[in-house]
Amino acid sequence: MTAIDSPLIADKPLPVTFPLVDTHTHFDAPVFDSDRQTQAQQAYKRGVRHLVLVGYLYRHFDRLYDTQQAFDVMPSSVVTDVAGQSDLYPKAHIALGLHPFYIEQHTEAHLTAMAKMMEEHRPLAVGEIGLDTYTDTMKQPEIFAKQQRFFNAQLDMAVTHQLPVMLHIRKAHAEALALLKAHDYDAHKLGGIAHSFSGGVQEAKAFVNLGFKLGVTGQVTNPNAKKLRRAIQAAVDSHGIGCLVIETDCPDMTPIMCQTSDNSQSALGQSPLDEWGDAPAHNRNVPANLSWVLLSLSELLDTSPAELARQLWQNSCDALQTKWTYPI
Repeated sequence: MTAIDSPLIADKPLPVTFPLVDTHTHFDAPVFDSDRQTQAQQAYKRGVRHLVLVGYLYRHFDRLYDTQQAFDVMPSSVVTDVAGQSDLYPKAHIALGLHPFYIEQHTEAHLTAMAKMMEEHRPLAVGEIGLDTYTDTMKQPEIFAKQQRFFNAQLDMAVTHQLPVMLHIRKAHAEALALLKAHDYDAHKLGGIAHSFSGGVQEAKAFVNLGFKLGVTGQVTNPNAKKLRRAIQAAVDSHGIGCLVIETDCPDMTPIMCQTSDNSQSALGQSPLDEWGDAPAHNRNVPANLSWVLLSLSELLDTSPAELARQLWQNSCDALQTKWTYPI
């Protein structure tokens, strides 16, 4: 049985906790309002030291900053409860972007306002941005042309502000690669992540050749995701482990061993107007689950979790143009 085919054992205990960066979350979403602080605490206990709150609709940009400010009251500092226990929380960072799946809700005014917000409150990255032809509607020429226009405009912003981008590419890899090659955005210099990578071997190598890291989610924990697992292995065979980062994409992409239902319905992408409204709460992904992505990836690549965690930390810093010190 190959590493690709080998399933993770759901009741296997988690490895020793290693420092991790969750490079892509929607932890600001209302589905976390009732227990965000508790989930942040659990994430820290599982090793998550930094997480990125990623934008997708202009009307929710303020929510990103509100969530970050709530973290700033509690993260990176010790909060002692009545029992004398010290609780720590990850540091939260922000990426601003207009998601292609919601293109019909975006306006030129949103691009202008986003550019102004970036000047006033410099984000960590621009994202998530890109191209998406998941539905027939998204394939319509006028809709896809608008996606391309907004993608280009946000790449322009990234170049202007010298920021990395987080790509959302779904069923449009060839078109996205062509657009990126024609643009003056240089991921080799600015960093960048092909978030929740879903392409095949050739697409994986192509994005890495352009300088992007491949974002690996809980999908890698599914032994049936053979196309994805082969693509990851091929990219690593060609470019080394330095081409990967990990993410939860919470509340989406729940690792298979953390699911409590056979319903694998994606929380994001059911309807551009409903966002996570119909998401099955019992399969909600949380930042603490990132350690399962690490474990599954270490098995797939036949690399120790300790070695992989340290490399992924450096990869995250490279992709996001940061210099976070690896905790000892």
